[in-house]
Amino acid sequence: MKLDYTFMTEEAVEGGIGELACPSAAFDSVIGGMGKGWQQWCDLASDEEIEKIAEFSAPICAKSDSVVVFGIGGSALGVEAVANALLHLHHNELSRAKRNAPKLYVEDNVDPDRMSALLDVIDVDNSTFIVVTKSGETSETLSQFLYIYDLLKRRLGDSSKEHIVAVTTIGKGTLYNIAQREGFVTFGIKEGVGGRFSVFSPVGLVPLACVGIDIKALIEGARRAKRYCTQKENNPALIMATLSVRAYEMGRNISVMMPYCDSLRLVSDFYAQLWGESLGKIKDGSIKVGQTPVKALGVTDQHSQIQLYTQGPLDKIVTFIKVKHFKTQQTIPSNEGEPSFLMGKTFNELIAAECDATAFALKKAGRMNMTLTIDDLSAGSIGELLTVLMYETAYAGAILGVNTYDQPGVEEGKKATFAMMGRAGYEEKLKEITAKSGKYISEN
Repeated sequence: MKLDYTFMTEEAVEGGIGELACPSAAFDSVIGGMGKGWQQWCDLASDEEIEKIAEFSAPICAKSDSVVVFGIGGSALGVEAVANALLHLHHNELSRAKRNAPKLYVEDNVDPDRMSALLDVIDVDNSTFIVVTKSGETSETLSQFLYIYDLLKRRLGDSSKEHIVAVTTIGKGTLYNIAQREGFVTFGIKEGVGGRFSVFSPVGLVPLACVGIDIKALIEGARRAKRYCTQKENNPALIMATLSVRAYEMGRNISVMMPYCDSLRLVSDFYAQLWGESLGKIKDGSIKVGQTPVKALGVTDQHSQIQLYTQGPLDKIVTFIKVKHFKTQQTIPSNEGEPSFLMGKTFNELIAAECDATAFALKKAGRMNMTLTIDDLSAGSIGELLTVLMYETAYAGAILGVNTYDQPGVEEGKKATFAMMGRAGYEEKLKEITAKSGKYISEN
């Protein structure tokens, strides 16, 4: 992995960052907290845990027609990012013989039409449903589970429990209680592993293994990144965090993540949750901080967003992600006449040039940007990449002086949902909501 942050510096960009000194206090804070409290995500799965998950998932991978994940936020985004990176880009459209694994569906919304559409395309009787909620109380996930389990019981009777896998906190929560009563296979989530940092726990590893992804190689990549993300010198996660926070303090309050690779498209979604939910906080009771994450895809969004980034408000930094070796190489055929400059070149060369050219154009316009290059689209490289992004977020939170791991803004919405859906114990919250709602309405 290579990080090029030349175009973040004042040497290359007018108004760029001067001498870079990574804050030792932030480094010490993250390193000192590893494996403790909400930093249990730093303790990666052991070989024994990986083997247990692989052994469980093998028959599902061999026999199930579809694997459906019910989860939201971190319970979905990590799985989607890894699967999109490592599976065929049209995985579900391939024949069973070609994909040699179940289809994968990650259902992270309660749009009623989405559930109906899912049931139109899967064989319910030959599907495995993985229900993921750390608290065991997530309304969206529980509603999906209740719906599908009722359908399974009506169709399959007692054998329906064999189609459900629960991933939750052991010993507490509604999902755990139901799983114990019904006899579902259950995998536990450590108390100190929050959703957006959970992709290398059973939250991500169980469904990924069930669709044939090499989770051992994934974790090996994560372990490799952990080694250099916990060293004081030449630490890309710490450098990226320091640069991002410095840029934020200089008024660049928007951070664009722009991979030049369709397989990494959903890494931007993964990053957006990490960055937004971890860093958007009220500090010391009144100071509001946080850099807004924006998702983009190269080269697609060169033709939809780059105009704004080069000539719009000076409030953004851009992080590009490049791939050195794609899974395939496609050559542009020769043709008599124009455009001769493309003939005989590869798509691989073109997309790399497009990324470098966009970085240069931004630099020339005085816009800070940096480029992270990964070697290939293997499980190891993806494990490495996501680990760097998680450590970058941890360091950025420490530099900003916020609690990286709480989410009080999200919790308020959860409580309001409970109240509006009639959950016992939330009567006062419902009164608060109804007293302040519906005053200004325009209806046609």
